[in-house]
Amino acid sequence: MNIYNDSSNGNTTREKVPMSSFTTNSSGSFSTSVPPKFDGEDGADENSYFYKDGKLQKAKGLGWVVTGLFVVGDLAGGGLVALPTAMLEFGFAFGMFFTVLMSFTVCYTAYVLGQCWCILQRRWPQHYTRGHVRKPYPEIGGRAMGPRMNRFVSGCVLVTQFGVAIAFFDTDIGFCVIVLIVALCLLPVTFLKSPQDFWGAVVLAMFTTSIAVVLILLGTSLDYGICAPERRTPEFRITNYFLALGTFIFSYGGHAVFPTIQHDMKKPHEFTKSSILAFTIIAMMYTPVSIMGYLTYGDSLRDSIINSLQTKWIQQTVNMLITIHCILTLTIVFNPINQEAEEYFQVPQHFGLKRVFVRTGTLLAVVFVGETLPTFGPLLDFVGGSTMALSSIIFPCVFYLYLSVGERKANENALHCPKNGITTKKGLSEVEDEPVTLVDILERTDRVTLFVCTFFALFGIMGGAAATFSAVREMSYAHFVPPCYISAFLDSVSDPNAGGHTNCCGFGQNISRYGDPALFCSDPEYGAYS
Repeated sequence: MNIYNDSSNGNTTREKVPMSSFTTNSSGSFSTSVPPKFDGEDGADENSYFYKDGKLQKAKGLGWVVTGLFVVGDLAGGGLVALPTAMLEFGFAFGMFFTVLMSFTVCYTAYVLGQCWCILQRRWPQHYTRGHVRKPYPEIGGRAMGPRMNRFVSGCVLVTQFGVAIAFFDTDIGFCVIVLIVALCLLPVTFLKSPQDFWGAVVLAMFTTSIAVVLILLGTSLDYGICAPERRTPEFRITNYFLALGTFIFSYGGHAVFPTIQHDMKKPHEFTKSSILAFTIIAMMYTPVSIMGYLTYGDSLRDSIINSLQTKWIQQTVNMLITIHCILTLTIVFNPINQEAEEYFQVPQHFGLKRVFVRTGTLLAVVFVGETLPTFGPLLDFVGGSTMALSSIIFPCVFYLYLSVGERKANENALHCPKNGITTKKGLSEVEDEPVTLVDILERTDRVTLFVCTFFALFGIMGGAAATFSAVREMSYAHFVPPCYISAFLDSVSDPNAGGHTNCCGFGQNISRYGDPALFCSDPEYGAYS
C-alpha cells in the first residue's frame, strides 16, 4: 500500500477507495472519481477536465504549439550567449557530439516527465483534475517514491529556479542597478497566477531570442575575416570539460517548470509534441551560434559571446534583446517559487493581498541574493551541475520507471466487470496501491525503456557530480567582489559587470576592426581557460 502525504490537507492518509468508484479510462488504467465525460466543451469550467475522444482535456488552456514556443522562450536566452564558451572548453568535435547528445537527452526526459504527469491524472484524478495544482513536479516525485521525495523535489525546484532567476538578472548594463530596475518592472507580472495567464510574454521572449540569433550570426560573420586567422584554442584541461558540462545542463535544463506549464495545457497528453518542437528549435538556435563563436573567436571568448561582437550596433541590439528576453522569461522562472510559497502560507487561489505580499517577498529575496552576489558566474555552473541535473535528467527517468510500473501493477491487480464494478485478483474488498520495488522495475519494464532511462540517469549523476565538483573548485578561486549595497559606499570599487567595451580577438586579445585597441578593447584575460 502506498502511504502518501496529500499536499491539499497536509495529513498522511492511507488511500482506500470504494470498489464502486473505479472506472477505466482510454489508457486502460483504472482510476477513481474520474471527471465527467462531456461530449464537448459546453458546460465545462475552464479549469475542469473532461474526456473527449478518450483523452483528458480542459475547456481552456495552452495549445501544444504555443506550449512548445513557451518552452523555447523559457530556455533559449541564457544558453545562447554562454554555449559558445562551453563549446570552446569541450573542443569542436566533442562539443558537437555533446550538443547532439544533450538535445536527445533533454527531449527524452521532457517526454517521460510529461508522461509522469499524465499518469498522475489518470490514476489520481480526484487530486490532479479538479482545480489548480500548485506543485506538480513535487507531486510527481511524491507519487513515485513517497512524501520524503516530494519534499526533496520541492527543495530542488526552489534552489534551481532561485538560482536561474538571479542568473537572469546578470546583464551588461550595470548589474547592481539593472537588478533593481528589472525587479520593479517585473513585480506586477509576477502577480499573475499561472503560465496560461502570461503565455504571450514568454512567447515574445522566444521571438526576441530568435532575432538575437540572427544578429549574432551576422556579427560573427563580419568579424570572421579578421579574427579567425588569429584564433587559438585552449589546451586540454579536464576541469574545463566539467565546467562546460555544467553550462550545457544549465542551457538545456528547464524541466523544473515543465509540469507547471503542462498543467496549464488544454490537452496535457500533447506535451510530447511540444517537447519535440521546442528542442528542435533550440538546437537550431544553439548549434550555429556555438559553431560560429568557436570558429571566429577561439579562446578570446569569455563568459558571453555578446561582448566579442565588434560591430557596436549589433552588440548593443543583442544586449537589449537578451535583456528583454530575461525580463520576460523571469515570469515563468518565478512562478514555481511563488506557487510553492503560496502553498506553504496557504494563500487562496484567487487574487488578493496575500498573493501580493507573498510574491513581493519572494522577489525581494531574489533581489537581495542577487545584490549580495554580483559575480554569479561560478554559482551558475554550480546550479547547472547540481539541482538542474537532478530536475532535468535524473528525476524524470527515475520517476517514470516507478510510476509506469506502478500503473501497470494497479491494472494487473484489478479486473473490470461491467455489472459489478471492480473485483481484484487477490479477492480484496478494495483496490490498494502497492509499493513499487526495484525488482518490479526490472521485471515489468521493457528492456529498451529500462536501458534508455538507466543510461540517461547515470549520465546525469556522473555528469552532474563532475560539474558540481568543478564549479565548487572554481568558486574557491573566484575573485571576491563586495555586495552591491556595500560597494556603493566604496569609491575604489566599480560596478562588477559594468561593460561598454569589446573583448577583442587574437592571441593578445587586441585585434580590432576599428583601429586603436587601447580605445576599443577591454583588458585581456589570458588565464580564462587555464
